[in-house]
Amino acid sequence: MNPNIGTVDRILRIVVGVVLLAYAFKIGFHATGWNWVGFIGIVPILTAVFRFCPAYPIFGINTCAKKA
Repeated sequence: MNPNIGTVDRILRIVVGVVLLAYAFKIGFHATGWNWVGFIGIVPILTAVFRFCPAYPIFGINTCAKKA
């Protein structure tokens, strides 16, 4: 399992994941009854931590910097 997520991609995934989790826990958001959907934010956070996105190899994407 080689890393396929670069630095910028990683930062964006963490930011999106944290915002989604804040929505799930109603931190700064109103209770809508759909807040549980925010728990999807766990997925981008985990992919950022492990630096691997299982969908990227399927589409041939790799955002890591190329080694010289």
